[in-house]
Amino acid sequence: MIESLFSLDFTKPLVFISLCALIFVIVTSRYFLLSGFFHVYFYIWKHKEWEKRKINKKAYPPKQFQTEVYWSTLTAAIFSVIGALAAIAWQKGFTVIYLNIKDYPIWWIPVSILLSMFIHETYYYWLHRLMHHPKIYKYVHQVHHDSKITSAWTAFSFHPIEGLLEALIMPVIVMIVPMHLYAVLTHLTIMTLTAAINHLDIEIYPRNLFGNLLGKHVIGATHHSHHHKFYRYNFGLYFTFWDKWGKTESPNFERDFNLRAEKKE
Repeated sequence: MIESLFSLDFTKPLVFISLCALIFVIVTSRYFLLSGFFHVYFYIWKHKEWEKRKINKKAYPPKQFQTEVYWSTLTAAIFSVIGALAAIAWQKGFTVIYLNIKDYPIWWIPVSILLSMFIHETYYYWLHRLMHHPKIYKYVHQVHHDSKITSAWTAFSFHPIEGLLEALIMPVIVMIVPMHLYAVLTHLTIMTLTAAINHLDIEIYPRNLFGNLLGKHVIGATHHSHHHKFYRYNFGLYFTFWDKWGKTESPNFERDFNLRAEKKE
């Protein structure tokens, strides 16, 4: 089905608009499905079991969720247009996306996803630090930080300029990293999933060997909550290595992670 879709001429106005609409439906559906699941599971269905792992104890301001959904939906529209333009670039031969799984070894699929995530991580870390510059912050990044207490719905609550800057990296990646179409979709799904986890305001990683590896090297709610609380720490997207290397990781992060993990045991 997807392969047949790419046989259409995306440069035709009606086809382009239809493609934008299709991508918008996919992006918003993924957002509502994943963010909605995390909200319902951790805040409604299993609320009592996870209450001790809640990071901020204050109640959410009225209409915060509605505001976050509004900005996230606008971000999805921007992602959709950029995605449709990337599809045109693919048809014109400007990307190295491939559809035939035999074009590269099977092992290249997970490697390409990790490489794509590394590039994305690097781009966003430095972009994120730039967006905190006093002369830029209020025009680009403040919308996201209006969510003082984050939620799963905060995932893509961006100002349109930030949404555009965030969207631009994926077309660049697929121009330099050969990726199967489904590898690209997997990366995008991981992006939505981790964004929901990072903003959940409930630490879901346990305090055990596996949890420590995840919680201290893969960004979770405790790690990202320090960014929303202190602003000058924890700028990473998926992993903590750039914050460690750049000496921007919160000095109290591991302490808070351990304390919060203990409460669930």
